[in-house]
Amino acid sequence: MEATLNWTSTSREQPMCGAWGETPEGSIFHLANMFLVLGFMGGSGFYGLLYMFTFLAFGFFCASIWAWSDPCTAESFSWNFALLAASVAQLLHVAYRLRSVSFDQELRDLYGCLFQRLGVTLANFGRIVECAESQIHTVEKDHYFAVEGKTAIDKLSVLLSGRIRVSVNGEFLHYIHPFQFLDSPEWDSLRPSEEGLFQVTLRADSACRYVAWRRKKLYLLFAKRRYLAKIFALVVRNDIADKLYSLNEQACDRRGFRYDLRLPSFCHVTAPELDRTVPGRGEEDKYTVHTAGSS
Repeated sequence: MEATLNWTSTSREQPMCGAWGETPEGSIFHLANMFLVLGFMGGSGFYGLLYMFTFLAFGFFCASIWAWSDPCTAESFSWNFALLAASVAQLLHVAYRLRSVSFDQELRDLYGCLFQRLGVTLANFGRIVECAESQIHTVEKDHYFAVEGKTAIDKLSVLLSGRIRVSVNGEFLHYIHPFQFLDSPEWDSLRPSEEGLFQVTLRADSACRYVAWRRKKLYLLFAKRRYLAKIFALVVRNDIADKLYSLNEQACDRRGFRYDLRLPSFCHVTAPELDRTVPGRGEEDKYTVHTAGSS
């Protein structure tokens, strides 16, 4: 009973809204709420944060102007102005972080082609580039990136520009184009503790630029970031599949019959052996591409 009396006395002290206001709130009030709605629709990542805090800052700025116009809303103005300051501070912080992870155009193209579609953030891509020491290497035309049986497998590389010719025992296999790995089969064939040599020769058909990661540094990054290890496993094996498909498209005789490289009878078989094992195979049926090695 006493609580009911207290509630009744308290409610009588508060002014009651007897009727709706004759005029609606000004356009600044509605504009502030529109900006806030757009701001809260922002996504994740650096650009999502920039979008969100930009619209929130505009929204709280308009709300501060609206509150300032009414002398009876000092608390409302104080809160909106404080939130405006917080939004602007966050906006400047995100912009600074975004500027600190900016890359050269070639690395931005690499990010857009290989990593962005897999959901890798710019911060994680920055760690990947840092692991490569942010260096871009050059191979002049007709120079060799690797020689079969001589060059050690000690890194993982991606071609950024130019074209690389892959051959084995002097026979052409396929080309490597920009944003393809130069040594994905070699990388995938070795365990972290193993060492090996290239089984193919890679020669530059034109001036080439590439980025490379040392095996040990990359495995240290994978140990710290298991998520990046899964990303690299996916892109490396996808690159190997593309190379195998490219070989499969070219593995045909001069009459136009195409051989499937996935068949055991044609995998890792040289041309002289095919002459002896395939009945009725003559000079006109020579393979235009042999599958003794790949890269």
